[in-house]
Amino acid sequence: MGWWRIGTDSLAGGRFVVSPLAETIAALKSLHAAAATHPGERAWLASSLPAYRARLAAEPLDALLVRAAIGPTWNADFLTPTPLGEGERSFGEEVEAVRAVDPAGAGPQLAVALGGPVPEPLRSARDLPERMAEVLTWVWEETVLPEWPRRRRILEADVTARTARLGRAGWAAALDELSPGRMRWLGDGRLQVNARPYPPRSVDGGRLLFVPVTPATGWVSWEGTERFAVVYPCAGVLADASGPVVPRALGALLGPGRAGVLVRLGTPKSTSQLVALTGQGLGSVGRHLKVLREAGLVRRGRAGRSVLYAWTEAGAVLVRAQGAEGGAGGGRGVRHGGREVRGTT
Repeated sequence: MGWWRIGTDSLAGGRFVVSPLAETIAALKSLHAAAATHPGERAWLASSLPAYRARLAAEPLDALLVRAAIGPTWNADFLTPTPLGEGERSFGEEVEAVRAVDPAGAGPQLAVALGGPVPEPLRSARDLPERMAEVLTWVWEETVLPEWPRRRRILEADVTARTARLGRAGWAAALDELSPGRMRWLGDGRLQVNARPYPPRSVDGGRLLFVPVTPATGWVSWEGTERFAVVYPCAGVLADASGPVVPRALGALLGPGRAGVLVRLGTPKSTSQLVALTGQGLGSVGRHLKVLREAGLVRRGRAGRSVLYAWTEAGAVLVRAQGAEGGAGGGRGVRHGGREVRGTT
């Protein structure tokens, strides 16, 4: 298995970072696989895949490059640069790290990703980093940017949840939950980052970054001994657009927006998470929570720096009586604005 040795200072200074470039790389991997990683991604994939295939058909060398860079067990390093971690940067700023890679080094990195020789015409090309930057820019502008505000809310909500978990249970528990089955805290300063037989790597003295993405994918990257990044998939409840249907009777009683907030509080969630899950504005979610608390259906508690909301006993009884918990539905769902009221992520 591949694992990192993380010093106390590096772990204590670890931080979560939202990266438009990482989200775009994850989107490229989904388009390349032509498979939705969760139900919430299906509509996006269906609408984006034809244009993506047309883009690569028009540039056969780009198609070869993507297939080579996304290897079966390893990504070409120039495809996945490590974020700087110094405040949020724009996609345009981040993608320059791909563009700036020495073209002479791209071939050997592709060989590692492929696990063998690089085929022609890739081997003779002298502009591979520039080509990859252009492919990523197309994916960003055509498939990610139109829904970036929604994706960003999801990513920020995930960071809020992870930070709360960190405050409650410490780094060991928080790291174990980043990518179950692939990543886990081994103790004694060791973090398993994948199940591959790669040699250990020391993170002592380096900056440790955790980067969420909405597709169910992930990878690790590093820049010398200075920066190390773990890219991990958002929690399924956030990344997946499907959610519990609001039963008609509960929607009629509370209003569809307020009922949509209530049915999602079977596990504690922050306001930002609820914004991401329901698609409602921050002000609307806040007003719904205030009314639900005053009615005794929701309680509020603090976990570290986060404020989380969850059902009271009365709230749980009301939701379960309607059959809404866990998406059971309880009959026909409430419709709002011509669609079923479901969580939009």
